[in-house]
Amino acid sequence: MSTPSATLATFAAQLRFDDLPASVVHKIEDLLIDWFGSAVAGHGSRPVATITQFAQMMGPASGPAEVITTRASTSPYLAAMANAAASHVAEQDDVHNGSVFHPATVVFPAAVAMAQALGASGRDLLTACVAGYEVGIRVGEFLGRSHYRVFHTTGTAGTLAAAAAVGHLLKLDAKQMQHALGSAGTQSAGLWEFLRTAADSKQLHTAHAAAAGLMSAALAQQGFTGAAEIFEGPQGMGVGMSTDADPARLTDGLDQVLTGGPVTRWTTVETSFKYHASCRHTHPAADALLAVMQAHGLSHHDLAQVTTRVHQGAIDVLGPVVKPVTVHQSKFSMGTVLALVAQYGHAGLVEFEHHFQDEVTQALRDRVTMVLDEEVDRAYPRRWIGKVTVRTHDGRVFDGRVDEPKGDPGNTLSREELTAKALRLAAFSQGANPSEMAAAVDRLWQIATWPSVGPLLPERTA
Repeated sequence: MSTPSATLATFAAQLRFDDLPASVVHKIEDLLIDWFGSAVAGHGSRPVATITQFAQMMGPASGPAEVITTRASTSPYLAAMANAAASHVAEQDDVHNGSVFHPATVVFPAAVAMAQALGASGRDLLTACVAGYEVGIRVGEFLGRSHYRVFHTTGTAGTLAAAAAVGHLLKLDAKQMQHALGSAGTQSAGLWEFLRTAADSKQLHTAHAAAAGLMSAALAQQGFTGAAEIFEGPQGMGVGMSTDADPARLTDGLDQVLTGGPVTRWTTVETSFKYHASCRHTHPAADALLAVMQAHGLSHHDLAQVTTRVHQGAIDVLGPVVKPVTVHQSKFSMGTVLALVAQYGHAGLVEFEHHFQDEVTQALRDRVTMVLDEEVDRAYPRRWIGKVTVRTHDGRVFDGRVDEPKGDPGNTLSREELTAKALRLAAFSQGANPSEMAAAVDRLWQIATWPSVGPLLPERTA
């Protein structure tokens, strides 16, 4: 009998563009544009610049793969590292609810870098990225809720996702892919402790995951072997990193793959886009608060107390952030996010950059509390329900609820909205001027027709 590890590896190795339903192709194109905007948004970030400088110092000074924030080029390994760091710092990259995993920030940097080095076609790149999404999301679901309490799933499952995407581009066979996943799994890492002191580790998590996944696939191509049962083995990831690991999640919807049957669940299409520039755990409550304020004509001056009714994962991640001291840390503060939403109707990059420490923001922040809600917690992580109770200064009490936050598949962003978001991110970071970014996005919408993947940004203009 085949193991879950073998089934997942076989799927990732054997996937072909013609196997993808039109809805999956459409979605992965959308996800690519969304990721690209976040990668450009990393320009000017101190942690990103530090990792990028390290990559440039390691060399080579030029190579086949593009470093998006600097327009330099280097090896695929180091470009994947730099671009993965860049695309996670703005907190605008995508998320898959059920796995609590941000696929884009680890899959696209590794896959794009290797595609550029190989001269792979746009279709090859898109197919590889779907393989990465499908593997990474299933690994995140396999590891379960207990894993996420301590581990940053994007760093752990992300290493496997990057390995699957690059392995597909390298045309690994099923056995080689299984070795690549084994090597990736033994390197997977990322702990939440950094949030308590506003450390830079989150960018390191994605940088390491993308680069280590790429390395794992390249090593497997050269005959390097990895654990055959890295997930379900007696000393594998499930035992070492979880107390509720479920191997059945690894092959959900892939049961017929080994006999040539169809995939019955495409997790790629389940992925959500971010509207607010903050940790996704804040978005349901933010949208619920907005709904209450709009329905009852409230302004931020009216808010005496806001109680957010959340799942345990939100408390685990956001709870340690009481008084944020950096812009990035403030994106993990439920009170700060809701304070900005109440004032400006949107917690975007500009709002965080210029207003997270305003006196009004801090006062509103301290009026927000989180409490565990049984219904919300029971639905999580498959559904991220937003529930708030708002008390006004004149004693009125309003309850608000949102079942699908903005950006979820049932409340998604249109292509026009995704384009506007990418242009907005570039304008904020000045990582590309408006004409450069518009031209790059227009080209990327046509990536399925590209005979080979080259630089994503045009040469810099005056």
